[in-house]
Formats: sequence, structure tokens, C-alpha cells
Amino acid sequence: MKLILALALMSLPVAAAAQKPAAVDTAGKTAAGIEFVQPRDWTATSRGPLTVFQAPEGDLRIAVFDAGTAQDAAAATEKAWAAFRPGNVPKPRLITAAAPGDGWDERTSLSYETSPAERAVRSALALRSGSAWTVMLVEGAAATAAKRSAAASVVQQNLRPAGYQRETFAGKVAHGLTPDRIQTIRDFVAESARELDVPGVSIALIDQGKVVWQGGVGVRALGSPQPVDEHTKYMIASNTKGMATLLLSVLADEGKLQWDQKVVDLYPAFRLGNDATTQSVLVRHLVCACTGLPRKDYSFILADAGAPASATFEGLAQTQPTSKFGELFQYNNLMASAAGYLGGALSYPGMELGAAFDRAMEEKIFAPLGMRDTTFNFDKGMAGNWAPPHGNDIDGRTTLMSNGFNFTVYPHRPAGGAFSTAADMARYVQLELSKGLTPEGKRLVSEANLVERRKRGVQVGEGSWYGMGLFERTAWGIPVVTHGGTLLGYHSTWYALPEAGVGAVILTNGDTGAAMLAPFLRRLLEVLYDGKPEAELDVAAAAARIKAQALARRARLTFPGDPAVLAGLASRYRDPSVGNITITDRGGQKWIKAGFVEGPLATRVNPDGTVSIVSAGPGAIQVDALVGKAGDARTLTINDGQQHQYVYAEVR
Repeated sequence: MKLILALALMSLPVAAAAQKPAAVDTAGKTAAGIEFVQPRDWTATSRGPLTVFQAPEGDLRIAVFDAGTAQDAAAATEKAWAAFRPGNVPKPRLITAAAPGDGWDERTSLSYETSPAERAVRSALALRSGSAWTVMLVEGAAATAAKRSAAASVVQQNLRPAGYQRETFAGKVAHGLTPDRIQTIRDFVAESARELDVPGVSIALIDQGKVVWQGGVGVRALGSPQPVDEHTKYMIASNTKGMATLLLSVLADEGKLQWDQKVVDLYPAFRLGNDATTQSVLVRHLVCACTGLPRKDYSFILADAGAPASATFEGLAQTQPTSKFGELFQYNNLMASAAGYLGGALSYPGMELGAAFDRAMEEKIFAPLGMRDTTFNFDKGMAGNWAPPHGNDIDGRTTLMSNGFNFTVYPHRPAGGAFSTAADMARYVQLELSKGLTPEGKRLVSEANLVERRKRGVQVGEGSWYGMGLFERTAWGIPVVTHGGTLLGYHSTWYALPEAGVGAVILTNGDTGAAMLAPFLRRLLEVLYDGKPEAELDVAAAAARIKAQALARRARLTFPGDPAVLAGLASRYRDPSVGNITITDRGGQKWIKAGFVEGPLATRVNPDGTVSIVSAGPGAIQVDALVGKAGDARTLTINDGQQHQYVYAEVR
């Protein structure tokens, strides 16, 4: 992989002398006047129409190219690649359009296929203003791209046509959420759910401390007439994080912890893979996404079922930082899980970690706040008025799924294991808007310790920072406090607009629901501030993109899998760091089970001629494993798309 990347990077034309790494995000312009921002710590070189930013690691580059006039996005992008690496222009696998916006009349994304052995990323974004095209290319190591995702966002989000002024609502007074404006939002949600084929969506709207509307659109499950409403339970995934740090805020009020206290002083068993980082971690750092520990979700997705809560701390002890402390945004679910379990341990010393956390959240957060239907208990969450998850099958059709995969989060549930409802989440958002008061006016937590969670930490992208289980961002000039949540078949988020006194919750039970969340915020702001109508176009473009992606993925897969490949597989493989993979015959098909992922097997021939097996069950999370050998032992290799690789050897 290093050789492949080196050859690609060496093909870059000789440029002007490289600048020193930027000390801060630095604004600049291309030769054609296109505005950009050079990310902090990245170097920049330029030659004529080509500007190239290089990551500190040296194995990831982002290029901005003034393509001038071109027949279309594909032609403009081909010109960009020819300038970036002459004689080696890749062919796109998929071309999809986004809605016009941010000063661009046309925005088109181009995807490229890489082989698993490369562990590389390659993409392009073609932007047209008038008759002139600008192209952004990304190429390099996948691990560095994951680590430097915030910097890539800074580049992309700050590309602007010369002289363009982005729409801003700063300084404007928000309209109240009158019945007509509420209906406009409801209509948008209903139409978006229909266009994206999301079975059920529940929402809540808050204005000046009061819930002005809450309810639902659609059904709990495909094939069922039961509608969703404000009391329908969904898994809320990472929205749980802010609730766990709210527990820490209450404990800070009780004097049981201080934000700047070392975690090892409160919980001596706390360990990270690096001793220096372990000693540096204060309570406030547990959910700051700033410690340098990379995301490592596959370590528990691929693990065998039945892990205890203590597995969170065992996993952290085996995780090494890949960036300096406080340097980069690196989201880590195990750290967030540790934060919640610390709160449980301080609340009820001597209890099992999971039980202590569950009890602390119920007695100190859920019950006082009146969140009656919010729970970590899967039996309760999946009983009565609840919305099962849905995902797309191998042919792109929306399908009802089992919730079995989502049990993967249970051992680490402070990071994302709660079930909740729009009505309960609305009460949580009311607490955020009132800075610590329940909807009935009773103080649950001090204002100081509640807002401590919102302090800007590491940068996530343009105008966006991570605090402690909360994002604080500026959207079209308006401050927004928020967090989202993603599990298989569930996507949700909430927004608090402190200056306007407005809040909103949206919960969905379909993987395609992810495409509703950002447009939902945009539509809310359009309604509040008479903004340009862009949200509906964003949803329409997303719906078309999802369909195109499903078709492109299906075209690359052989399903059922190639018999010759499947016949050559071992029945059992093992990676000691995570667990087992089993290959079995089921109903005349080969099936894979790898931790919490299972399904029938498809096969794929990669660009370099190697072969991968791919689980083909419904849903967005699948196992994609490269078939290989180590000596005379058969192997399966899984890359997690972040910074880790798992190599399974056959068990004989």
C-alpha cells in the first residue's frame, strides 16, 4: 500500500516551493480567484491552476484545480486528475449530483473504487459557477483520511466562488413557530420520508420553552398499520452521549467530581494504551474526542456477544493514540462509554459498572426529567409502542430488519445504547434550552455545569466544534447545539437554538433517514428566518444519490457468491483481538457470521484482481473481507475504514 501511494504522490507535477505548514487555518485563493482555506498544520504548493494541500503525515493530499470550461463534471474532473498525476487518470465508479448551493450552480461527487490492499481513499468533487468548473480531489491513505477528517471538511466547506457571500441569518429575529409554520415543517418531514422511503419519523418542536407540536409520520414497521407518534420508542444511538455527560454535570454539582480532575484519581483502573495519555486524561477529556485515540467501533462490532461493561476499559487499555493529545477531532465510542461508567461508579460504588450506570441515569436524569419511556433495557425498549429498524437489502429495497445487530452497543451503552421517544427527547432539549431547568421549572443541574459540556474543543469542520458529548456549531450565522445518533436502521438528531429559544427533535427508523437530518435543520431555519428554499432540493438529490449508490454496489457484487470462491473458504477463522468468523451452509447458501454481523455471502472481484467476500444482509453495516493466505493458512482481512485492520486466520 505504501508503494502504491508513493507512486501516486510522486506523479504530482513539480510545484513551487512548498510553504511551511500553516500555523492556523489560513484563507487563500486559487489562480482563478476561488476562495479556499489551507488547514492548520498542512503544507500547500501551487502551480498555475493546481493547488495541493498535503497532510503532515505526507501520505494524504487534497488538490483544488481551476478546470475552467468543460463539457460536464466528468470532463472537468478528468482535466484535474491529468494535472494532478499525468498519465494515470482514474475512471469514476459512480457520479452523483447534489443540489446547487453555497454559490455553486452545480455540485457533483465522483467515487472511485480502490482495492482493499491499498487501504486508500480516492474521491472528487466537481463544482460549477457559471461556465467555470472547480474540482477538489482527495487521494491517499485511508487511515490518515480518517484521522484528518476535520481538515478535509475545512477545505471542502470553504470552497467558494470568487466574491460569493453565503446566506446568513445572524442578527435576524426568528419568527415564532405558529401553526402555519409548524405545518410547513410537518409537510417537509412527511414529503422527505416519502421520497427517501423512511417507514417512520417522529418529531417534536419547541418554542420559548414550550413544546408546540409533537407527533409522527408513517408506521412503526413496514407491513404494519400501527402509526408512529411522539411516544414511539426508537434507539437514539449517540444522542445518549450528551445524556451521559449530563450525569457527570449532576455529579459535579454534588461534589463527586471536578472537570479538571484526573480520571485515574477517580477510577484507578482506567488505562489507555499509552501511559502518557492515560495520565493526561481529565474528566472533561473523556468525551472530548480530543485525546488522540482513534475510532475503533469494529472492535466490538466483530466481537462475540455477551461482553460485560468492563469490556469498555479493556478495549481502551489496548488502544494506542494516533495523534497528539488535543490536536485532532477523533471520535471514540469507548471513551464516551468510559465517561458514563465513571458516573455510575461514582454514584454507586461497588455495583457492577453497567448496573450502576443504568441506576444512576434512571434516578438522576430520566426520572427527574420526566423521560418515562427512555431506557437501556432492550426488553422494555422493544415492547409496546416501538419502531423496529429498517435498512436497504442488496437490491436497494427498504426492508424490515431484526434489531439483533444493535445489541452490539449494549456493553458500551453510555456511548449510544438508549431507547427514547420524541416526547422524552423534547424534555431533554428543553433542559438544554433552559440551561438546567426541567419543563416544570425545577433545577436539575446548575447552569455552569450544564454549559460546561458545550465549551468548544477540537474543530470538526467549518464553524463546528466538539465539546463533551455535544457539538456546538454556527449554521448560516445561527449558534446551534446538537448531536446525532446512528445505529443500524436508526438515525436521529436534536437541535437547540439558544438565541431563538427554539428546539427540535427528529427520530427515524430507516437507514435512509440519515439523509433527512441536515435538511431538517435547514428547513427549520428557512421557516424561522425566511431563508432561501434549499432543503427540499437537498432531500431530492439525496434520494437520487442513494438509489444510484445501491445500483452501483449491486453491480459490483456476484450474488449468490461465486461458487468457486465460496468452496475455497474455511469454516472458521479467528483474530485473537476480536473473535471468530464462521462460514456455514444455510438453505443452500453460504452464510457468514462475524460478531454481530451475519448474512448470506456475495463475492466481488477487486480492481487489482483480488477477491473479497461481502455479507449481503439488509442494512448499512456489512462485513467486507479480503480472501487471502498467510503461508499455507487461509485468511480473511477486514479493514474498518478507519485506522485498524483485522486479519483472521483459519482455525484447523
